[in-house]
Amino acid sequence: MNFTLNEEQQMLQQTVARLVRDTYGFEQREHFRQSTQGFSSEHWQQFGELGLTAVPFNEAFGGFGGSGVETLLVMKELGRGLCLEPYLHSVIFAGGLIEQLGSAQQKAELLPQVASAQLQLAVAVDEPQSHYALNDVQTCATACEGGWTLRGRKSVVVGGQSAGLILVSARTSGAERDEEGISLFLVDPQGVGATRSSYHTIDGRKACDLFLENAVGVLLGEPGKALGALRYQQGRALAAQCAEAVGSMEAACELTLDYLKTRKQFGVAIGTFQALQHRMVEMRMELDQATSMAVLAACVADDPDSDERSRAIAAAKVVTCRAARFIADNGIQLHGGIGLTWEYVLSHHAKHLLMVARQFGDDDHHLNAFSRLMQVA
Repeated sequence: MNFTLNEEQQMLQQTVARLVRDTYGFEQREHFRQSTQGFSSEHWQQFGELGLTAVPFNEAFGGFGGSGVETLLVMKELGRGLCLEPYLHSVIFAGGLIEQLGSAQQKAELLPQVASAQLQLAVAVDEPQSHYALNDVQTCATACEGGWTLRGRKSVVVGGQSAGLILVSARTSGAERDEEGISLFLVDPQGVGATRSSYHTIDGRKACDLFLENAVGVLLGEPGKALGALRYQQGRALAAQCAEAVGSMEAACELTLDYLKTRKQFGVAIGTFQALQHRMVEMRMELDQATSMAVLAACVADDPDSDERSRAIAAAKVVTCRAARFIADNGIQLHGGIGLTWEYVLSHHAKHLLMVARQFGDDDHHLNAFSRLMQVA
C-alpha cells in the first residue's frame, strides 16, 4: 500500500504544522487555557480562514471534501501543539452528525457556518451512569406543540461551555438501555430550560455538564433512529482522536530524547546509560505501532458502516490507549521530578494522553467491542 502524501496533502500538513509552530507556543497555550472560553477565539477564526475547519465537509457546504487521511494530517499537528480549540468535537463529531442526519435545510444552514468557524458545536451523549454506552440514555424528549422539550443531564460535554449549539441525545421511546428510541436534538445552551456548569478537564481543556429542564430541542433525522449515526460518527471521531494522540506522543518522545541527551549525571549525559536507551526504544516502538493503527483507522473512517470498519477502529483505539499510557508514564519516569511540573510542557502532554486513553471509551471497552465483532465474523 502506498502511504506517500500527494501534493495537496503535503501542503495541508505544512500549513497546520507552521500555524502551530509559529503561533501556538506553550506560553500562548497557557494564556488561552486560563481564558473564560478556554481556547483562543482568534485562532479558531484563523482555522476557518485557512480552510482547516472546512476540510472534512462536502464541497456543497463550503468544504474541501477531505477524507480521513486529511483529517489525520490536521489532527496530528494539533496534537503536537496541544491545541485547545474544539476541532474534534465541533468539526468532526458534531459536523459529521449534522451531515449524516440533518435535513437539506439544516445542512444548508448550519454546515457552511461550521466549515467557516462561524459556529462552534458540541456533542452531549455521555451521562453520569452511561460509562461509554451510547444506548444508555436517561435524558428524555417529549413532543409538544411546535417541537420537542428535553429533560435530563449530560456529562463532560467537551467544548460545550462555549458552543453556540449542542447536539443532545435523548430518548423518545423505549426503556433506558434500548437501542431503539434514541433521537438527536439541536439545543441552544443559552435558551430557556438549559443550564451549563463549566470546568477544566485533567488535560486543561474546558467542558461542561448540561442540565435540561423542559429545554427546547430541534430534531435531527427521524425520531428514535439516531443510534446508528452516533456510533458511526463516533468512529470517525475515534480515528481523528488516535491521530491527535500520535502527534502528542511524538512530541513527548522528542522532549524525552532531548532531555536524555542534555541532562548529565556523574559528568555524562544520562542518555548514554544503556537501561535508559532501552526504555527510549520501547517508547518509540509503542509510538510506531500506534502510528500504524492511526493510519489504518484514518483509511477506513469514512468507509460505509461495517463490522470490518468497526473492528479496525476499535483495534486502533486499544493500541493507542496503551501506547499513550506507556509513553506518558515512561516520559515522566525518564525525566524525574521535572516531568511532573506544571511549568514544563511534558506534564501537559502526559495529562492529555491520559485523557485520550479514556475519552470515547478506554482500552477495555474497545477490546470488548473488538472481541464481540470477532465472534460475529
